[in-house]
Amino acid sequence: MRRRLIIVLGPTAVGKTDYSIDLALKYGSPVISCDSRQIYKHMTIGTAVPTREQLAAVKHYFIQTKELTEVYTAGKYEIEALALIRRLFDEGHETLVACGGSMFYIDALVSGIAPTPPANPEVRAALQDRLDREGAEALVSELQKADPGISGTIDLANMRKVMRALEVIAITGQPYSSFKMTAPKQRDFEIEKVGIMREREELYARIDARVERMFADGLINEVRSLNEFRNLSALQTVGYREVFDLLDGAICEEEAVSLVKRNTRHYAKRQLTWWRPDESIRWINL
Repeated sequence: MRRRLIIVLGPTAVGKTDYSIDLALKYGSPVISCDSRQIYKHMTIGTAVPTREQLAAVKHYFIQTKELTEVYTAGKYEIEALALIRRLFDEGHETLVACGGSMFYIDALVSGIAPTPPANPEVRAALQDRLDREGAEALVSELQKADPGISGTIDLANMRKVMRALEVIAITGQPYSSFKMTAPKQRDFEIEKVGIMREREELYARIDARVERMFADGLINEVRSLNEFRNLSALQTVGYREVFDLLDGAICEEEAVSLVKRNTRHYAKRQLTWWRPDESIRWINL
């Protein structure tokens, strides 16, 4: 029996959810989420979790299944997602549909994650303290000096990833980039990657409309309810950081909306830059 996994990927707000649901209905498949933020409970509005109607249309996995306090990595996702995929294939599915925009989750599913040492709470706390005192640019600069090969290995705009790389270097004395997979792991099923895209102006308009809808739907109250968790890595993401600044009185609501729009556009650009070299992706312009 031919076993195939179709992964629907693309920039945020491009329309992956609806496309993946249509595909899942076509093949009688559930949707396996590859989103590193929608996997957490209580982060509903700011992560654009599928609506009740979308969740009711087909079975979804890895949507709001983890607690905010759980340290969850792409490596753990690889193990759990592969176990689920193999079980679903064994139950009789020939084609499965996955969907998401988290680059590292998709890479973990396709190629695997090289093992790295476990977290060290003392080193991590020291790095967090330095981030608070010195700012992101100082840590990024230090990482680039300590590991010249880091570019292309992690997203340097993601401070959680930057601090993890510095943590691994401090623990092992080896460059973080040396832990990158030298060869992709082999999967016992076919993988087809479908990239969804739109013209830039249309994509940016969709991003702006989504952000405005998030605020109208109560994003500020959602973020306020999560204030006790604000230092957790799950909440170091676009839409939450800016609203925490709003709640702190550092910016006004109009500025928060503008910043979330801008930072979401920047994230979409990073996603496309990450996937552009991948010639195995079949792109569809909606």
